[in-house]
Amino acid sequence: MNATADALGRPGISLVGRLRIGARLGSMLLLLIACVPLYYLWRLARLPNPWPRIFLGGIARIAGARVRVTGAKAQGGAFLLSNHVSWLDIPVIAGISGSAFIAHSGLAEIGLLKWLCAMNDTVFVARHDRRTVHAQVELVRAALTDTGALTVFPEGTTSDGHGLLPFKSSLLSALDPVPPGIAIQPLWIDYGPDMASIAWVGEEHGLDNFLKILTRRRPVPVTVHFLPPLAADETANRKTMAAAARERIMAAMDSVKAGAR
Repeated sequence: MNATADALGRPGISLVGRLRIGARLGSMLLLLIACVPLYYLWRLARLPNPWPRIFLGGIARIAGARVRVTGAKAQGGAFLLSNHVSWLDIPVIAGISGSAFIAHSGLAEIGLLKWLCAMNDTVFVARHDRRTVHAQVELVRAALTDTGALTVFPEGTTSDGHGLLPFKSSLLSALDPVPPGIAIQPLWIDYGPDMASIAWVGEEHGLDNFLKILTRRRPVPVTVHFLPPLAADETANRKTMAAAARERIMAAMDSVKAGAR
């Protein structure tokens, strides 16, 4: 990006950056056009549907993500508790795990996003509407049954990726008690030395973060760490789950930092 700014005060984008954005958006559109008919064909045939995972993994790749994985998703159903750095987290996690996501109900008001999210079995929750908790619990459990994995970002917002915000336990109500056969598994998404240039924090608009990543010339290295699932005593209730998952991710962060010294 150059030093100029647009009328809204956002940093200007160079000509090369604009061409890079155009090429990547065009590739994403072509991928969408290819995947949507196949998605509905598989749906009509009532077959396990791989196309949301293929599409989102492709979006991550087009955006420049080069993903490395450590550990593995728990066998059977897994409820993944992940840190949250950028919009790129979602296609990266979905691409490697096939996970659906829990999202704030406000996203359901954006037509195109709601349609895309629905194809990936996104569960929309109204975090402050206690009247709908029972219905939300049923939606979460159904999504776990359908997809085998469901991811929530317990920080409730994005962080700078170098640490963790407090984990909010309210979105874990559907897992209190934990459904039979479901593992509660912490996940750490790590952009390494590129963290600061990827993170969506402060007053940055979501569109700016999206375009910032699409203008990058260099690939985006990202490591997804599947950490050991929580033990039975760590899942006694949702507050215990949130605290234990946060501690496990923090321990993994500290271990990597210590090894880099």
